[in-house]
Amino acid sequence: MSAHAVDTSSRSLQGLVDLQRFPIHDLDSDDGRQLIDACREQLAEDGCVVLKRFVPEAALARLERETERLSPEAHYNQNETNPYNSDGDPTLPDTHPKNRFDDRTNGFVAGDRIGDNTIIRQIYRDPQFQRFIASVVGRDAIYEYADPLADLVVNVLREGCQHPWHYDTNEFIVTLLTRKPDGGGRFEYAPSIRSPEGENFEGVQAVLDGDDSRLKSLDLQLGDLQIFFGRYSLHRVTPVVGERERHTVIFAYAKEPGFVGRPERAQRIFGRMAPIHEQMLRDGDARRTDSLAD
Repeated sequence: MSAHAVDTSSRSLQGLVDLQRFPIHDLDSDDGRQLIDACREQLAEDGCVVLKRFVPEAALARLERETERLSPEAHYNQNETNPYNSDGDPTLPDTHPKNRFDDRTNGFVAGDRIGDNTIIRQIYRDPQFQRFIASVVGRDAIYEYADPLADLVVNVLREGCQHPWHYDTNEFIVTLLTRKPDGGGRFEYAPSIRSPEGENFEGVQAVLDGDDSRLKSLDLQLGDLQIFFGRYSLHRVTPVVGERERHTVIFAYAKEPGFVGRPERAQRIFGRMAPIHEQMLRDGDARRTDSLAD
């Protein structure tokens, strides 16, 4: 299942995940099947499921210290973006969603800064955790990124930072909140506002204009695991308020092994490239290694 050989005896989830409430180590049991069914039902309903306090109480302080220690390694980038991460369209009105740009400022700690002995790395590489995520999203298997920068990432939002309204380009995202800010930093989304059959620009424009009638808002807490289908659900993280940073771990998995992100994306997000990205540039090969989009 994983692109890495994993010693399951040293990567045990015991103590890192509340296995009594979330028996992801025993998915073939009645409780395990009930967990999968409940997650799938919630995903089908609105494209998002949150497992509250996925990390047990005893490990929460260590979890928070980990990303607090890693956060100074974050590379910050700031740009203006529309919901589609694309250029504007001068043939369309200024009010059209493609021409609605907002500030995006955040920091990312690259995967090669996150050691094998951390809680988050152990969870990320654990075969039982991977099997659980694959089962929830309806796949036989998922694979760790081969990209050493983007495989496991800590997103750091300090005061004033935000993720404006956007879609994800990959099918699903798995995140774990490890530090909650003093204020702000709320996750808001409009479930299934678009579909493969249409963009629903009118509905998106209404959200951008302040219509919150179809919005859902999550007050995520320390240790909450989120599995989210963000390709069709417009979503954002509101600006962080106060001195406490908001830390979120992003577990990146692909449908096929060998995924490496584009060199220009690595440079933009992390401020640098890994040797594998530099090799891609030398070879003139910046294509993706699977069907996922950046």
